[in-house]
Amino acid sequence: MKQLKYLFLPVLMMVFATLNSCENIKNSKYITIGMVDGWAEDVAMTHVVKAILDQQGYHVIIQKASTDMILASMNNEDTDLFMGVWLPYTHAKKLAKFPGLTHLGTNYDNGRIGLVVPEYVPVNSIEELNQHKDQFNHRIIGIEKGAGLTTGTDKAIIDYQLDYQQINSSTIAMITELQNAIQRKQWIVVTGWQPHWMFGKMKLKFLDDPKKIFGESEQIKTYSRKSFGKDHPELAKFFSKIHFDDTNMADLLVQMEQSKNKEAAAKEWVEEHSELVQSWLDKN
Repeated sequence: MKQLKYLFLPVLMMVFATLNSCENIKNSKYITIGMVDGWAEDVAMTHVVKAILDQQGYHVIIQKASTDMILASMNNEDTDLFMGVWLPYTHAKKLAKFPGLTHLGTNYDNGRIGLVVPEYVPVNSIEELNQHKDQFNHRIIGIEKGAGLTTGTDKAIIDYQLDYQQINSSTIAMITELQNAIQRKQWIVVTGWQPHWMFGKMKLKFLDDPKKIFGESEQIKTYSRKSFGKDHPELAKFFSKIHFDDTNMADLLVQMEQSKNKEAAAKEWVEEHSELVQSWLDKN
C-alpha cells in the first residue's frame, strides 16, 4: 500500500498542477475569440481586435467554428468572446439557448440581411420572384446550412409561397456564383448581408421584404462567457467601446478582401486608424 501511495502522489501532483495551469491561462493574457470563417465582417473585426491586443501584450487565439458551436463553447466557459452576434433578428433564437452569456457592446448599427440580386435585374421585391422563376431557374443561392440567414430564407420561401429551392453550400461558393452570373449578365438571386465587401465590389440591391421575414436594421454585437468581465475587467471595457460606422467598416472590409494576408491587412488598418483605436483603448 505504501508503494501505491508513493506511486499515486506524483500523479496527483501533476493533475493539480495541470488544473492550476489551466486556471492561470484563463486569467492570464491568453484570449480566445470565436470567429465564423467566411463572414467578412466577423473575420475583419476579429483580426483588427487581434492586431490591437497583440500590441497590448495579449496572446489572442482565434477559434474558427459555426455560430452555434461558438455560443455553446462560450456557455461552457471555453471560449472568451464572439464579435458576430446579429440582433434582434438573425441570432435571437440561437442566443436564447444560452441566457448566461454577457453582452459587452455593439460593434455596428446598420446590419441587414435578405435576398439580393444584381442591379440590372428588373425585380425589386420578393413578391415578384414567382413571376420570374424561370429566369432564376427556380433557385436561390444560399450560404451554409444552420446560418440564421439560411433559416430566414427557408421561411421566406414558405411565407411568400415561392416556387424556389434554396441551394446551400458556402459563402465563398455563393459569391463565386454571383460573380460568374454578373460577368455573363445572367439573372441570379442570392442570400446576402451588409456589411460585406461584395456591395463595394459589385452593383447589388436587396429585394424589398414586405412581410419583414428578414427583419429590419440589425446590430452586430459582442458577447462573452459569463465570467469574462470578472477575469478581464479591462478588456470588458475595451470591447464595450468598439464601434464601426458605415465609412470605416466599408473601408476595412475592402482592405481585408484585397489582401491575402488578413493579419497584415488588419495591422495596416489599425495603424491608419490610430485615433479611433486609441479611443477604444482609453480607460476613461
